[in-house]
Order: sequence, then structure tokens, then C-alpha cells
Amino acid sequence: MRVKDWQDILSEVVEDGRDRDPDAWRAVAGTRRRSLGEDLFLAHPAAGVYQLKTYAKNPYEVRGVGARVARRIDDDLDPLFPRRRGDGEHGENDAGRFAVQQPPEDESQAESMARRLEETVKVHADAPTTADDFFTDVMEALESPAFGPMDYEFDARPDRLDDLADEFADADELLSTDLDDLIESDGVDRGFQ
Repeated sequence: MRVKDWQDILSEVVEDGRDRDPDAWRAVAGTRRRSLGEDLFLAHPAAGVYQLKTYAKNPYEVRGVGARVARRIDDDLDPLFPRRRGDGEHGENDAGRFAVQQPPEDESQAESMARRLEETVKVHADAPTTADDFFTDVMEALESPAFGPMDYEFDARPDRLDDLADEFADADELLSTDLDDLIESDGVDRGFQ
């Protein structure tokens, strides 16, 4: 396992998303157990599981670390990640959504994405639809490389987050140590003096 900057991990997710089903990603996130920042697990059946730990150094800069902690989602890991609503008996009505975006490469691509987005909104305005279907269609119009259901708590930790951290305890400890070192070197842990 190689620890990398959190943005490098998201770049890997973007690259993996180009070759895989972009709406098969799932995520779990929340606050860290004992320190400043957030924990995030991103998973795809074929791409594996990524763990990221981040914190806001200031209102304009997020810093963090991450690593790929599993090459695929096996039967033991699958129940630890949320499912899309209506996804068989395991679909969850309370699952939120997340997406990884990348900017358009040029003006032509931006205009094409804007046209597709406008058409998507028109179609959904004229027809009965669900929030999940609308979200999926918007993400496809924007060519999002990774999106899907997410279990997230802004000011707490979902139980799944603890289960995943326990499942990948060695990686969690290593990433926590690296993030704590980053926080200390940035002087964010001291407050005002």
C-alpha cells in the first residue's frame, strides 16, 4: 500500500472511472475518530476500495492523504457500502449521493456538456421521474467519472465508517499518523496564540 496525496487518489478514481461503470461507485464518509478532519472510503466493484483522510487547512485549501486499501469489493466488504435506492432488497432510502467531477477539457466540450445538461433538465421537467434517476442523468450529462450512493454524516461518524476503519485497521492507523503529521507541520492543531 502506497500513501499518496489525497488529490492523487482522486485522480486515480477519475482515471478508473473512464474505464469502468461510473455509477457503480459507492462512498462512506464522516468525521475522524479522534482528531481534526474527515474520513472517506470510495469503492467500486472492479476498481477496489480507496481510503482518504483530509482536513481543511484554511477555508481555501484542503489537505490530506489516501491509499488504495483493497483491489476489489468482496462479499465481506459489500454490505459495508450503501446501495442505490431501489437496488433490489438492499437499496437504501436514506442513502445520499456523491460525485467526482472533472473540468471540461476545452470550450467545445463545455458547450456540449451544457447542451446535454439543458436537455436532461427539460426531459425530467416534462416527465415523471425520481430524484435518483435525475441525479444519474445529470451526472452522465456532465460526464462524471465516478458517482453513486453515499452514507455521510457531517458532524458524526456513520457506523459503516467505523466498520470500514476496523476492517482496514493497519491502513487506517498509517493514514491517521500521516495526516496527523501533516496537521502538525501545518500548525493547524495549535489554534490561536
